[in-house]
Amino acid sequence: MTSTVDPVSLPQRTASNDTEIDREALARLLIEIARNVDPDYRARFDGVPTADPRMETLRQLLVSREISELSRVTHLLDEPEQLAAAVGGVLPSAAARASHAQLGEALAPAVERAVQRSIQKSPRTLTDILYPVFLPAIRKSIGEKIDQTFQSLNETLRHIFTWHGLKWRFESWRTGASFSSVVLKHSLIYRVEHVFLINRNSGLLIAHVTADNATSEDPQLISSMLSAIQDFVKDSFNEKEQSGLDTIRFGDLRLWSEVGPFATLVSVIRGNPPEELHEIVRDVLLRIHAECSQALEQFDGDSSQLAGVEAQLQTCVELKQEESNQGFPWLVVAAALLVLIPAGGWFFLSWQSGQRWHAYVSRLETQPGIIVAEQKIRGGQFYIAGLRDPLAADPQSLLSGTQVDPARVHSQWQFYQSLEPEFVLKRLTASLAPPDTVRFSIVDDRIVAEGEAPDTWIDRARAAARQLSAGGPEFDISKVRDVSPEARAAERWQAYVSRLGTQPGIIVAEQKIRDGQFYIAGLRDPLAADPRALLSGTQVDPARVHSQWQFYQSLEPEFVLKRLTASLYPPDTVRFSIVNSRIIAEGEAPDTWIDRARAAARQLSAGGPEFDISKVRDESPEARAAEHWQYYVSRLEAQSGIIVAQQAARGGHFYISGLRDPLAADPQALLSGTGVDPARVHSQWQFYQSLDPKFVVKRLTASLTPPKSVRLSIIQGRIVAEGEAPAAWINRAQAAAEQLSADGVVLDVSQLRELDLAELNHLRQAIQTTDIFFSSGKVVPGPEQTPVLDRLADQIKEFAQDARKSGVTARFMLTGHSDATGRETANASISAARAETVRALLKKRGVAPELLLVRGAGTFEPAVPENSQTGSSTNRRVSVTVNLD
Repeated sequence: MTSTVDPVSLPQRTASNDTEIDREALARLLIEIARNVDPDYRARFDGVPTADPRMETLRQLLVSREISELSRVTHLLDEPEQLAAAVGGVLPSAAARASHAQLGEALAPAVERAVQRSIQKSPRTLTDILYPVFLPAIRKSIGEKIDQTFQSLNETLRHIFTWHGLKWRFESWRTGASFSSVVLKHSLIYRVEHVFLINRNSGLLIAHVTADNATSEDPQLISSMLSAIQDFVKDSFNEKEQSGLDTIRFGDLRLWSEVGPFATLVSVIRGNPPEELHEIVRDVLLRIHAECSQALEQFDGDSSQLAGVEAQLQTCVELKQEESNQGFPWLVVAAALLVLIPAGGWFFLSWQSGQRWHAYVSRLETQPGIIVAEQKIRGGQFYIAGLRDPLAADPQSLLSGTQVDPARVHSQWQFYQSLEPEFVLKRLTASLAPPDTVRFSIVDDRIVAEGEAPDTWIDRARAAARQLSAGGPEFDISKVRDVSPEARAAERWQAYVSRLGTQPGIIVAEQKIRDGQFYIAGLRDPLAADPRALLSGTQVDPARVHSQWQFYQSLEPEFVLKRLTASLYPPDTVRFSIVNSRIIAEGEAPDTWIDRARAAARQLSAGGPEFDISKVRDESPEARAAEHWQYYVSRLEAQSGIIVAQQAARGGHFYISGLRDPLAADPQALLSGTGVDPARVHSQWQFYQSLDPKFVVKRLTASLTPPKSVRLSIIQGRIVAEGEAPAAWINRAQAAAEQLSADGVVLDVSQLRELDLAELNHLRQAIQTTDIFFSSGKVVPGPEQTPVLDRLADQIKEFAQDARKSGVTARFMLTGHSDATGRETANASISAARAETVRALLKKRGVAPELLLVRGAGTFEPAVPENSQTGSSTNRRVSVTVNLD
């Protein structure tokens, strides 16, 4: 839609200072828009209407926000305080984005004037600011100067009286240098072998330089371990962050550490370096920081921007001082000998006297009844005091042979009664006056009285036993017998009755003592010993003994043997003996006597001993040969794997045939010792496989080759396999059992267990789910990981022991991990160092080092993604993997 309205001529107006907008142009624009919106509006104007609501509304709709912002900015520029606050809010970010060179040039004059005015106004403020920085440096410088002074003094004194010392004095006079500096120049022998430049924040190796013919392990690993030692000392002793180890000594090697703002320089020195070497190393470190400060601060493992550092470090490894020959300090040795020989003689005599005295005291302390309470040596005199039993040895007499002068010994002894058994025994002997029939002895710290004594003495002894002090030895009088006539007679009678009870063929049914007379009754075999004759030697009066015995035939083997011998009259070639309550006849006899003996064996009373005549042989040659042959056949039939099918004796020759297992004994070899002539034996054996369990076991062992953990045994005719074995071997054994079952042989494999380590799985899972965590850039775990390491060490030791019992060997892989911060090469090195640190800590807790393997995985095996909330802290860890061999 097009408007036909003519343009309106507006008067010229100056732009407002408030908004700086061309109001005339804006008014023209708004009127044109209004005419196009309402074509019917045809009114003509000589100028802009003084008030048009629609125009004002349109203006607010289009540019109200811009007008408001322009008004706020104009007001801000007109107010200095608000403008300063606004500029201060954006100044830091602007300075950060500015060029360093331009910013430094712009700020240098202002900063210099501000610092100068601040120092003129208040010098103490700058002193307080620089005090924490200068004080450690001053303290370290003073310490090094003190060490240098003592080193110089020590070397000067060591060479002052030597031939080289005289030469060096001449050199000092000739060159004008001090004698101590000349001594240090010739005597301090050292060589700088390695120099490491290590980043302070991450512990990563920046550069490493090695002297000629010097060897070492992986420099990155050494750098990681040095950083780990620094962190360990700081964490263990709560040291400040800016402090650190400056000297480590290991044998002939010294590690000197100089700390800079961004890097630490570690020198490995062999020998005895001068203290001035600190200044040289420190100057090298300062030059490196001056030339490469920005690259050192931003170092992330890439040393390409620090290529010139190794040239600076090379000046350190070139520092050394060759060894020079030194003379022997004869003058010092001679002077020392003049002083030491008399002093040594005096000390030796004093020591020898003290040793003799202590030998005497030790001799006293071993004496029963003597207690040494106090002993000392003072002013060449010996003093001793204690307790002594009057019955103990005399301490003065014990001085003999000790070479201790009795005149120098001052002793003070208090008497007491010792409770040692030998002294208590002496007092009991003196107080009780035991008769000659009583004997005292000491058995296991007890005083034992044995023998015979009157009842009055026994009563006194019992009273003395009750009165002994508590804690002393026991006085046992239970073995002292009453020697009164009645007691002695009763004792002798009981000994006689006991003697009768042990006699075969005599049974004591009743015995008693009444009115001084002895009565006894029972049963007696006529062949048994005479009870009256047994009274001899018992001291029992036969006139006081009244006995009543009933005769009977005893079935004890010795009496039956006597009756058989009397009735059968065995020939000299037959021998009777008693074996396990059986009467056995052995030898050779005529068949008539053998028949009589068999009849006598049948006639023996029931319940009596057996009469065995099976070992009596018929003494005819034919019978003897037949007997020998039957013995051989019986011997064959008893052999496993041999089956006798037929045997016969014909025409003085012996014939035998049957089956024989190849694993069975050789029948021909079994003829030895049987008395059968091998030339008269004709045998025919067919080979077969015996199903006897012991032969089957041999074949199974040869075919199955069971492992050491499996045992084959024969139980009640069954072959039983027990133990643990792999599943494949168990399947082979089950197949063999099925084949044998068809032949009637049982192979029981039900007690075989598959080799399974299921009982270790719980402990294995607990070990593999344990992780040791580290702080960023650290290779030593924090103190919060100590309980985890203690528990892990106990679990590893328990698992290794249980696995060994199960027949397997456990190995534990310690894998170090790192987060994704920094370069990958640095992460791989720090992960390996973390694994090595955990290995050392586990070894310290008793884990065998041969069980532990280590590797560094870097960032390649993260536990969680790095972009997760806990990714970095969770991935800085050492994990454990259990392997079984």
